[in-house]
Amino acid sequence: MTYKNVYVAQVAMGANDAQTLKAFLEADQYDGPSLIIAYSPCIEHGYELGKGIQHQKAAVESGYWPLFRYDPRLTAQGKNPFQLDSKPPTMPVKDYLSTENRFAALTKGKTEEAAKGLEVAQQTVNTRWAFYETMAKQETKPVPPAPAAAGVAN
Repeated sequence: MTYKNVYVAQVAMGANDAQTLKAFLEADQYDGPSLIIAYSPCIEHGYELGKGIQHQKAAVESGYWPLFRYDPRLTAQGKNPFQLDSKPPTMPVKDYLSTENRFAALTKGKTEEAAKGLEVAQQTVNTRWAFYETMAKQETKPVPPAPAAAGVAN
C-alpha cells in the first residue's frame, strides 16, 4: 500500500465471503499488481478444522485478522483507497489465541510471561486497529493524471 499503485486486500472467506469475493473481483479487474492476503486454516494451528468458519470469524472479531481492501483507482475519483471492511474488535485477542494449540502451548508453565505476551498481543491489535481506522477516515483529493512524457532526444 505504501507504493500506492498495488491493489491489496486482506480477506477471510469464512468470516465474510462477500468481502472476499469483492476483493478477488477488484484484484482481477485492477490493471496492475494485486496482492490478496487470505486467512488460511492449517491443521498445525491445532483446532478442529470443521469449525474453520467460526474460527475465521473469531480471528476477525478479535481484531487479530482485520479485513480491508486498498484500491489505488479510488484515489483518482477523490475517494479514500483504503476501505476497512471489519467492524471494531468485539472480543479480546486472548480468547481467539486460546483456541489454537500453537498459542495455547505458550501459556502453559510460564503463566506470568504468557500474561505479558497476551497483553502485548492485545496492545498490538489495538494499535493496528487504531491505525487502520485513521487510514479509513482520511480524506483524499482527486489526483490529476500525470502528463504524457515527452520524448527524450539523445
